[in-house]
Amino acid sequence: MEAVIIEEKPETGVTVMNGREFMTDAKGRLVPLANVSAQDKLEDETVRKIIGYAKELNAQIARFRDHTIGDMNSFDALLAQEYGVFKGGRKGNKTYHSFDGLMRVTLQVADQITFGPQLQIAKTLIDECLNEWSADSRPEIQAIVTRAFNTDQEGKINKSELFMLLRLDIPDDRWNRAMDAIRASMRVTGSKEYVRFHYREKVEDRWMPITIDLANA
Repeated sequence: MEAVIIEEKPETGVTVMNGREFMTDAKGRLVPLANVSAQDKLEDETVRKIIGYAKELNAQIARFRDHTIGDMNSFDALLAQEYGVFKGGRKGNKTYHSFDGLMRVTLQVADQITFGPQLQIAKTLIDECLNEWSADSRPEIQAIVTRAFNTDQEGKINKSELFMLLRLDIPDDRWNRAMDAIRASMRVTGSKEYVRFHYREKVEDRWMPITIDLANA
């Protein structure tokens, strides 16, 4: 029985089996390289090239973020040791400035919030209010409610629209009980740190963000 010698070439997506070249299709089948169209080969090559750069950049950004937070923590520790000063505001938010006031680094800590079963009670009370108010026509509130309780593809509630409901001042007992139910449903399950960078040419200028985000670069 002939031994099977396999050599994988992940950088090109080619598998060499006993000297013959294959590419694996989306169903996991080995297709002889000669049977793969020139267009599919070019598309595969282009995607692999882009993904290679994307992985490298992702690793760079991760290292940069870790170094940035590490540098800020080292600075905080030095302040605490030398002067007994602890930098940071409510919830651990911190802002650092260059001496000339033209550069700024901000560390923001955002709570990760989920919602308990009280949210369904709130929805029921809100629906009762909207049904009764239909004659008075409050389309703007109806629109906010619809957006707030419509889940996204991951089944998550629209938090920003839900918080907008809490800011509405409506003199109705059921509405206020619904808002209380929303507040009672909130569960802080953790927190996430965000680092933001800004600069300006002159102190009188407005801050300009340094964007490390492919969608907004």
